[in-house]
Amino acid sequence: MRLLFASMIAFAGFTVPAWGELKTMPVEYQQDNTPLEGYLAYDDAFKGKRPGIMVVHEWKGLNDYAKRRADMLAELGYVAFAADIYGKGVRPQTIKEAAAESGKFKENRALLRQRVNVALDVLKAVPNVDTGKLAAIGYCFGGMAVLELARSGADVKGVVSFHGELSSPTPQDAKNIKAKVLVLHGADDPFVKPAEVAAFEKEMKDAHVDYKLVKYPGAMHGFTNPDNKGDNPPGALYNEAADKASWIEMQKFFKEIFS
Repeated sequence: MRLLFASMIAFAGFTVPAWGELKTMPVEYQQDNTPLEGYLAYDDAFKGKRPGIMVVHEWKGLNDYAKRRADMLAELGYVAFAADIYGKGVRPQTIKEAAAESGKFKENRALLRQRVNVALDVLKAVPNVDTGKLAAIGYCFGGMAVLELARSGADVKGVVSFHGELSSPTPQDAKNIKAKVLVLHGADDPFVKPAEVAAFEKEMKDAHVDYKLVKYPGAMHGFTNPDNKGDNPPGALYNEAADKASWIEMQKFFKEIFS
């Protein structure tokens, strides 16, 4: 099911240079016969093996926003791999296109789990990653994706959802979760309704998952992305205070799970 590294990047010969610098590169890989292209970032000022963090993009696919977040994680000393869930070159440009593409995976959670797990395998194969210290973060669509990664039983220390969808067609799968779960949610999110939040909390509690839900007052959907102006799409709005607070919350979470 998982075929890795039909790639122009040969990880087997990958070495960490001696000088301190942020290194970024595209990484081609495959899931079954679907070509995918992710993005790897690390700071070579940090020597030796270090925790690896997978980043999963919003509903418009692996774009500059997800790559910037990977860079930010690399600057903190992590190896960050921004996964490509949709496929190489599949980058929706309109709301209609993004809704159609993300909808394919919302309706097919099995395929979504395959895509996030094959991306996790790519991250594990990077030589300077400590495979005993792995985590994943996701934004909006990506939040749903990393929660599905956890529900699949993936061996990661933690997952973080930023303004992600929380619904699950198979809440019983929460029993598979090994990771700690952090959900960073806009209290005024018009897309993720209070009933969905309540159902998620019940799912976590019923399965005895170690989870934390943080709600940011006044924050709407997509509150971490400065490109969200409140009308494209409607209901998504950047909130600087919630963006900064949620990033700090994530860092505290990583210090806890990797200690």
